[in-house]
Amino acid sequence: MLWRLCVAAVLALMLAQAGAAQPLLRGPIATIDPERFYLDSAYGQSILSEIDTRNRALAAENREIEAQLEAEERELKDLRPTLTPAEFRELADAFDARVQAIRREREAESRAISVLLDENRDQFLQAAQPVLERIMRELGAAVVLDVNFVYASASAIDITDRAIAGVNAVLSQAPGTATDE
Repeated sequence: MLWRLCVAAVLALMLAQAGAAQPLLRGPIATIDPERFYLDSAYGQSILSEIDTRNRALAAENREIEAQLEAEERELKDLRPTLTPAEFRELADAFDARVQAIRREREAESRAISVLLDENRDQFLQAAQPVLERIMRELGAAVVLDVNFVYASASAIDITDRAIAGVNAVLSQAPGTATDE
């Protein structure tokens, strides 16, 4: 009976160790998931929230503009029987030019949102560099590799969670985001 308790205790200890976070392996190489590092950080979350807010606003504006243009197009079609072909062509061309201008403007606004995301990602990586360097020193690592470009590695060299915690301690959100103002 005592041996059963000992076996149960050893099994429980092994299961607890297996479920516990594996300590980081000290060595010359560490890996990081850069996408998760950015997206799961408080900074990344703040910019993603800002991007989502801007995308929603843009989508709402697009729906409103689309409804207005559809109404104008119906009016133009209703006017067609009362206009000469030349008059209708002039109004139709003006309408088409306006639609094309609006489309270019909307595309430019969408690109601006994408650029904002890219620029903030670059700013994040620059600001996070000291955190990564500190972790590298602590682990004795000479290089941090993108986990996506490593064929196989032990999870004990993945510093992503540690890097997220470290960067969250120094960067809570992207500058200029809604919660920063």
